[in-house]
Amino acid sequence: MSIEISAWTSMYHAVHAPNDTRPFSAATLRRIGRFARPHKRALLAFVLLSSVTAALAVATPLLAGRIVDAITASEPFATVVALAVLIAAIALAEAGLGLLTRWFSARIGEGLILDLRSAVYDHVQRMPIAFFTRTRTGALVSRLNNDVIGAQRAFSDTLSGVVGNLVTLLLTLAAMLVLSWQVTLVSLLLLPVFVIPARRMGGRLARLDREAADHNAAMGDRMTERFSASGAVLIKLFGRPEQESDEFRARARRVRDIGVRTAMLQTTFMTALTLVSALALAFVYGLGGFLALSGTLKAGAVVALAMLLTRLYAPLTELAGARVEVMSALVSFERVFEVLDLKPLITERADAVAVPEGPVSVEFDGVGFAYPSADKVSLASLEEVADLDTRAGKQVLHEVSFRAEPGQTVALVGSSGAGKSTIASLLPRLYDADSGAVRLGGVDVRDLTAASLRSALGMVTQDGHLFHDTVRANLQLARPGAEESELWGALRRARLDDLVASLPDGLDTVVGERGYRFSGGERQRLTVARLLLARPRVVILDEATAHLDSTSEAAVQEALAEALEGRTAVVIAHRLSTVRAADMILVVEDGRIVERGTHEELLAAGGRYEVLYRTQFAGSDRSAAAESLDPAAPVR
Repeated sequence: MSIEISAWTSMYHAVHAPNDTRPFSAATLRRIGRFARPHKRALLAFVLLSSVTAALAVATPLLAGRIVDAITASEPFATVVALAVLIAAIALAEAGLGLLTRWFSARIGEGLILDLRSAVYDHVQRMPIAFFTRTRTGALVSRLNNDVIGAQRAFSDTLSGVVGNLVTLLLTLAAMLVLSWQVTLVSLLLLPVFVIPARRMGGRLARLDREAADHNAAMGDRMTERFSASGAVLIKLFGRPEQESDEFRARARRVRDIGVRTAMLQTTFMTALTLVSALALAFVYGLGGFLALSGTLKAGAVVALAMLLTRLYAPLTELAGARVEVMSALVSFERVFEVLDLKPLITERADAVAVPEGPVSVEFDGVGFAYPSADKVSLASLEEVADLDTRAGKQVLHEVSFRAEPGQTVALVGSSGAGKSTIASLLPRLYDADSGAVRLGGVDVRDLTAASLRSALGMVTQDGHLFHDTVRANLQLARPGAEESELWGALRRARLDDLVASLPDGLDTVVGERGYRFSGGERQRLTVARLLLARPRVVILDEATAHLDSTSEAAVQEALAEALEGRTAVVIAHRLSTVRAADMILVVEDGRIVERGTHEELLAAGGRYEVLYRTQFAGSDRSAAAESLDPAAPVR
């Protein structure tokens, strides 16, 4: 490595040094060791190869100096040829060892990325829904990408650099001292000329680099929001294109200005550094030449010293920046471990049992619940705030008790924010109750295995979320091994088979981000088809038709009627017409069940349900039409 490149590398690491300067504990290093343990044999081979390669790099200048001495002493031509062949052999060996070392480096680094990413991904999947409602998705993805790769560099780059540079430095220093202690001493005195400018320039460039990164991140967030299907619709409806363009262009212009300034600073630095390195070599040649002419140094030694100079400054400069690399890697490890150390609030017990076979009942017994505080489910760095809110959440549910017998439909109605969706979310353990118990088939859901709970429960929410994947893949989330005939059967029962069959790629048609290539009713019917394919014994419908037009609602309600038939169901609806035939209707207000009964009983009681019902249907006679869309009505 040349003097200029080594100084440039030092400056680069100064630019990209982490802001985080917190101390690191021995526990962190032990955890890093546990991740590295599966790769210990490859690491050992990697270190040995790096050491041998570094030793060979020092041999070449010495042999070059020996050739010069052989020429000046008029030694036999065979001696010069032999030395040249030896230099060529060393070059070939260096190249081969370099490839082998790189293979080990890539193997270790990529293996570590696999281990870390898998560990973080698996851990995040076990986190409660409250974690995802608070966390910025981009920050979480960054842990799986940028921080994992940053941690990987500790082994693939930093480790080899420290070992190789340390061996090179020691051997080079020893060789130079043997050749001429005077030239070696002067060479060491010149080291600050290379290191200090790189550090100072690095600090200036670091500030520019971070400002550019902030602007780029802001532009990225803006593009992510504006270029999504829903964001694009919002901008077209309410946005001001000129102002949007001006704001974006202002940031882009600042990034351009920073880029120009950075390029000029870097070029100025490298030009000055090239000049200084040339002067340093001239100084070595001058001093060495003087010593050679005075008879205290051979001509070959002067050449060898000049070549060794680059091998002295390069590792010294690199080792000077090794602390930055180590700190950067440790910060990345800490950020990864920070996620792994966040304990999931919902875990499966070691003695968990499966949901009982056969029809399943649903029971809430004195359930109380408050959403967990931020410090229990999230990280400040993932929310991009200084400190997490430690205040406990407000009590949402109070002594909620009811029971749905196998095959019955229980409807939850009430004002927005009354706690209906919260009740529904406790059944699949998206959250756990703080007091009381939620039972499925007579067993507390906290005592059930996650796999049996997922297979027993099916849920359709109001947003009808779909992944940016094929129709087939979105359906097979419910049953990965479902056959073609089963997929088409579910689509037919959801009244969607004709539409999918008319698509260019049929089941292999990509639905688009969040399913935006389909209409709202089509998306919702596709989620119903997924539910039908899963064949759950308990169905939860959370405002499944809330945002649909009357035509789409009718199609979805027909599909839902079949989905509910013979199954225990918990239905949440604002439109009271959709729950008239429920076996029991629960009126929820402020987290409490204030009324319960059938549609007729509640109307006759003249309470809160009667007020809600009359408010919805005041001035129009829509009850007959609405009744035909009843999701709980039997299929005729």
